[in-house]
Amino acid sequence: MRRQEVERARYECDLARRRYMQVDPDNRLVADSLEAEWNEKLRAHEQANDRYQKQRADDAAGLTIKQRADIMSLAMDFPRLWNDPRTPNRERKRMARLLITDVTLLKGAEITAQIRFNGGTTHTLHLGLPKQSWELHQTPSAVVELVDQLLEHHADAEVAQQLNGQGMQSGWGHEFNQSIVRRIREQYHLQSRYERLRARGLLTKQEIAERLNVQPDTIKKWRRAGLLRAHPFTGRGECLFEIPDATSPVKHRHQGKRAALSAASKVSSNRSGV
Repeated sequence: MRRQEVERARYECDLARRRYMQVDPDNRLVADSLEAEWNEKLRAHEQANDRYQKQRADDAAGLTIKQRADIMSLAMDFPRLWNDPRTPNRERKRMARLLITDVTLLKGAEITAQIRFNGGTTHTLHLGLPKQSWELHQTPSAVVELVDQLLEHHADAEVAQQLNGQGMQSGWGHEFNQSIVRRIREQYHLQSRYERLRARGLLTKQEIAERLNVQPDTIKKWRRAGLLRAHPFTGRGECLFEIPDATSPVKHRHQGKRAALSAASKVSSNRSGV
């Protein structure tokens, strides 16, 4: 503030001098008035400068030898002072103003910052363009790859559980759920669990029922009994079935087996009753 006062007084002094130098010498009344104003501004400038120098001397006298050494050490180690958490932002701004004359920014495929320091040195920085909001919250590529791998064996809800179990988070920092996994699939064009199973040739319940010439309800019973190999594609128990082969059940064959087992069970119970 003292230095600014000196600068302002010097400016007013120079302005008064220019006015005096431009006056017509024959106009003594105006010339005398402007000369008096110039002298007044000169005295104001000298007084402001004296106060400034006195304040500087007082500030310097108030510092111990150790404090002066610490200040000089900080001045020689600019990064440490700048990164010190105890340095307030207003002081960092003052430091930047003392060091930097101006900065020119050029925006193209990247941002080019041309910095001119007070000592005459220049430095050029090449910076990437700031990311847009959607890019800041974009799902990490590692997560997308893992989702693609997990979909080979799991439905959307199960994939979300697997990701949460590994401590992963979405681009917005949230835990995964079925809806988020589905959005990732759609955004990155990943095949669903159902599409992957169908690509492997697996059949729906209706299709395998037609292959085995039975009702869809029979297929459901056979699956529960473990007679058919099924692969779930949702968390609601919906499945696709492997293509029937020689080991697949045949219509009415298992009914006879169940009847024989039932009859044998009745005979055994009758004998135990006797």
